[in-house]
Amino acid sequence: MSTIHWTEQHSSRCARWHSESGAPLPDRVVTADDTLRADTALRTARAGATLLWRGDYHNGRQLLSAMRRRLERTRGAPATDPAEQFRRYRDARARQAQVLSRLVVVLDEDYVLDLRRAPDVRQACAAAYGPASGPMVVSLTELLGVVGAHQWRVRGVEVPALGARIHPHYGVFAPVRGEYVDLVARAPLPPRAALAVDLGTGTGVLAALLARRGIDRVVATDLSERAVACARDNLDRLGLSDRVEVRRGDLFPDLRADLIVCNPPWLPGTAASSLDHGVYDPGGAMLHGYLGGLADHLRPGGEGWLVLSDLAELLGLRRDGDLASAIEAAGLRIVDRLDTKPRHSRAADPTDPLHAARAAETVSLWRLAPR
Repeated sequence: MSTIHWTEQHSSRCARWHSESGAPLPDRVVTADDTLRADTALRTARAGATLLWRGDYHNGRQLLSAMRRRLERTRGAPATDPAEQFRRYRDARARQAQVLSRLVVVLDEDYVLDLRRAPDVRQACAAAYGPASGPMVVSLTELLGVVGAHQWRVRGVEVPALGARIHPHYGVFAPVRGEYVDLVARAPLPPRAALAVDLGTGTGVLAALLARRGIDRVVATDLSERAVACARDNLDRLGLSDRVEVRRGDLFPDLRADLIVCNPPWLPGTAASSLDHGVYDPGGAMLHGYLGGLADHLRPGGEGWLVLSDLAELLGLRRDGDLASAIEAAGLRIVDRLDTKPRHSRAADPTDPLHAARAAETVSLWRLAPR
């Protein structure tokens, strides 16, 4: 266990250090309150110091927002090469996250946030971190994410194609981009499809949809313990636990199925946080693992559905034709392809650094079968 130490009112204090993004243990900690100005806070954080917030909760949030605005003003000129532009975008986001994470707060016994006007964060923290085990220091940005995620978990996300709400847990990618769900809802099922597998199930939304479409049995897998718990919770809520089995595991279970669905992270790259694992697939490992193992796990007449965006091609992270070549090399053929366009707000935001690629993006469902 990593322990953070600091001095406050001439007394030495310590607490457990926690960072979902794996930020290192701070080596210099200074206390900060409502008298601290944003420019000073930013200079201090950029110099490597960690600011332990002891002021008003809402003032701390405003300070964080002011620091973020100042960091966003320092963006450089856009690059003409899409891959270089994406690299700069990720580097800038990483630097921003690193600096902002240096504004931290203390959660006392039982996850109590002892700041003026602070909300009750105990339930949100217990849902994200598990039972409390003494004082803990976390970044304010992480705590805000925990609180926001808990609100989503309580309210749920409406999924029209499912006709129900899905309740994402902290650290599990939420189905806010409904176009990929719509593709799975309208693709024609293979004849006599009785058993389906959903690889990397996340919240369980696609597994639930396949069961709702009439498939007798669905096996859903995920490597993340949080995702497994989340999927089971959602399937219980939907009354589908008797037809959908959720297993913890990497890719294929030891069986053959009529339909195997995979919606891997759409961009090759390294995840910087737990939520990033829903976006970035290091080295395309999950994509290529799915393609390479698909034929050996299908029943005769079965299909694999690969749901993937072409954003990686548009950003220069994957070459045009690489996906088709990988499909062919895996001994697969393309039965059909269904396309749709994204509907999220960033696709229509000209101020987004990646606007050109987002505006041109297509999300596809590839129906694959052994050759």
